[in-house]
Amino acid sequence: MSLLTKIRQYASRYVPISMKDMDVARGYNLWAAQYDAQPNNLMLKLDEKLVKGFIGEIDLENKSIADIGCGTGRHWGKLFSKNPARLLGYDVSAGMLEKLKEKYPQASVFELKDNLLPGIAPSSCDLIISTLTVAHIDDIETALKEWCRVLKSGGDMIITDYHPGLLAKGGDRSFRHKGKYVSIKNNVHSIEYMKGLFSKYGLVVLKFEEFFIDENVKQYYEQQGMLHVYEKNEGIPVIYGFHLKKNDAPPQLT
Repeated sequence: MSLLTKIRQYASRYVPISMKDMDVARGYNLWAAQYDAQPNNLMLKLDEKLVKGFIGEIDLENKSIADIGCGTGRHWGKLFSKNPARLLGYDVSAGMLEKLKEKYPQASVFELKDNLLPGIAPSSCDLIISTLTVAHIDDIETALKEWCRVLKSGGDMIITDYHPGLLAKGGDRSFRHKGKYVSIKNNVHSIEYMKGLFSKYGLVVLKFEEFFIDENVKQYYEQQGMLHVYEKNEGIPVIYGFHLKKNDAPPQLT
């Protein structure tokens, strides 16, 4: 690889092409430095609640876990507290992985490419967790097929993400960078479409949860002086979560 190519690859991690619907890896490379400094981020609070509830139902002692879209390792404290044998992190953003490694120097992390999961043998993983990631994946079926390839029969899968109902109404993942508004590309994968994929690849839904813009989250809008936004969007679903189990039956491949 030439020196010029290396310089271009390094620079592309930090220099945006567009501030709207930015490429996922590029966007999170820009966001990485400030991502953990969001104490009043409603979506992160709701995601924390979902994941904590799902993880609490699973015995992870000496188990193998893969976190897909791990970012800066927001959930790794909870996961490590369950004493797993192995925890692997995958993300398309090298910048986010660098932040994770700062917090967990011993972490085994991989830059995700083409939805493939290097480092995991087939049917060797006890838990796949993917939070606030699915809508960033263009070919979600190929990704899910790969997740199921490495998941053991009887293994668990936890998925959370921005609700497609919110994304379809213009919701986005955005932040400020050098005084500019940056939004990151999302895809709208409907709940019904996701359920169809789960059935196709032998995943059984144990629990499904949705959180809405309602009285339970009104305080977050009040704190930021955005009650008008709350009133405009009251009743809209904002986040969803699935706890799934891989069935012993073979997937319904076509």
